[in-house]
Amino acid sequence: MNFSGTIDFKPKLVSALRHYSAARFKDDLVAGIVVGIVALPLAIAFGIASGVSPTIGLITAIIGGFMVSAFGGNSVQIGGPTGAFIVIVYSIIMQFGLTGLAIATFMAGLILVAMGLFHLGTVIKFIPYPIVVGFTAGIALTIFSTQINDFFGLGLKDIPGEFIPKWGMYFRNFSNIHWPTLVVGLVSLAIIIVTPKVSRKLPGALLAIIIVSAAVYVVTLYYPEFAVDTIGRRFGSMSTDIPTPHGFELNMTNINSLLPSAFTIAVLCAIESLLSATVADGVTGSRTNSNTELIGQGIANLTVPFFGGIPVTGAIARTMTNITNGGRTPVAGIIHTVVLLLIFLFLMPLINVIPMACLAAVLIVVAYNMSAWRTVVGIFKAPKGDVSVLIVTFLLTVVFDLTIAIEIGLLLAIVLFLRRVTENTQIRVYGEQLDIAEGTESTTHEVLDVERGVSIYEIDGPFFFGVATKFDEMMRTSMSDKPAVRIIRMRKVPFIDSTAIHNLEILIKSSQSEGIEVVLSGVNENVHKALEHAKVKQLIGERNICDHITKAVALANDIARQKLTAAER
Repeated sequence: MNFSGTIDFKPKLVSALRHYSAARFKDDLVAGIVVGIVALPLAIAFGIASGVSPTIGLITAIIGGFMVSAFGGNSVQIGGPTGAFIVIVYSIIMQFGLTGLAIATFMAGLILVAMGLFHLGTVIKFIPYPIVVGFTAGIALTIFSTQINDFFGLGLKDIPGEFIPKWGMYFRNFSNIHWPTLVVGLVSLAIIIVTPKVSRKLPGALLAIIIVSAAVYVVTLYYPEFAVDTIGRRFGSMSTDIPTPHGFELNMTNINSLLPSAFTIAVLCAIESLLSATVADGVTGSRTNSNTELIGQGIANLTVPFFGGIPVTGAIARTMTNITNGGRTPVAGIIHTVVLLLIFLFLMPLINVIPMACLAAVLIVVAYNMSAWRTVVGIFKAPKGDVSVLIVTFLLTVVFDLTIAIEIGLLLAIVLFLRRVTENTQIRVYGEQLDIAEGTESTTHEVLDVERGVSIYEIDGPFFFGVATKFDEMMRTSMSDKPAVRIIRMRKVPFIDSTAIHNLEILIKSSQSEGIEVVLSGVNENVHKALEHAKVKQLIGERNICDHITKAVALANDIARQKLTAAER
């Protein structure tokens, strides 16, 4: 993490175009067309599931996807709406409407750009894996829950947004299943599941939509009673005009209300896009510029709200489709948006005949793939702390909402991390002899004799507030010994925080008031600067800060002998 220095913004598109060739364009063209076809049903489905129209889902994929490819830091990243945002977007629309969603998305874009400018790209990767798995699995279950009504054709209106009341309504109305709709859903599901077994290059979701939509259209002509709910029936005839850019009002009331949601969108976008980029790097051997990727994602999310779009991020499935079909530069991502634009302009009337049950089947498969249940089972074999983080994050995501889940999940992970660091940081006490090589790989042992009246304490690990309390308790229990000199060995202390410095000041002052001198040993440059800045150096004296234990022991022995001689007189 670096809060200073140059702006790390180097879009991959710029470097890719420097050595571009006709052969590379041919590969990118094929990949872009395939990805565009694969992205079509997902953009429509994610738009509808998020509480907006199919048109908005497509507009988001077109504009947001273009921005991610043009300004991102990964050569093969495909951007667009994803399943991870369905829950949070739907919740924002229910509470604040479409204007609130636009403001939250715009603010999330600002946060993402700031993350990239402050070089936080690498830090995001350190978010604990159980948190990512927990809220991803929770989102998957929530997405699955939102599709029950359309898949079974229950015909329910005003479904509660909360998980438990929603399922309560489902169970009370399962007797109202519309069997033609269920048949459409099951056939769609079967096609999506079977297609990869025939060929992994065939887009199962798109095949299901084409085959089932055509079949339903023909059957309905001859058997009107078979009619099922379609996009056209629910949303009416959709415009093929790109929305005119429009603004929205930003004020402190809106900012305060929507900042938590904006933060959630930004964190989700950062995690998912960088996770997708990392997976892509592992396959292609390329290297993502994380900070540029965050800025690119931020630019995309700053732009789409003006066209009524929903949040954008990198999509792992579409990115992998791009890679497997030969895409290696951002040009493929741009071509995929052009394909979507052409479909939007010329084929939108055909989208009206797509059955809602078919889109529900697409999202059920998306939810299943997101759940990563095998990974969840694997984490249950991990330490209890990781399991508890996963369970808490999962339950909070499902029962409450994603914003609370991420905040509390991160807090819990931080607490567990600090606990582990505190437990692993050891404080040793030495008596009459000290082996310098102890705790190192050195085979040469040098034993130092320690005078009576000298106590040595060694801190092995970071000296921060958790360890400071532990050290303070140990020192209080040993205060009754009242040695002449206390040596605090800090050779394995990489850093020290303000709490530890404060506790150290109290120890030095209380020791000095009892006539006990304190000597610090093995202080590295960073810790030495921190002590000097906090004026601990002035308090203890330059002489009493030693860079090696041999000097510290020699000094402490001299002080102890002098005090013993003075006491005997």
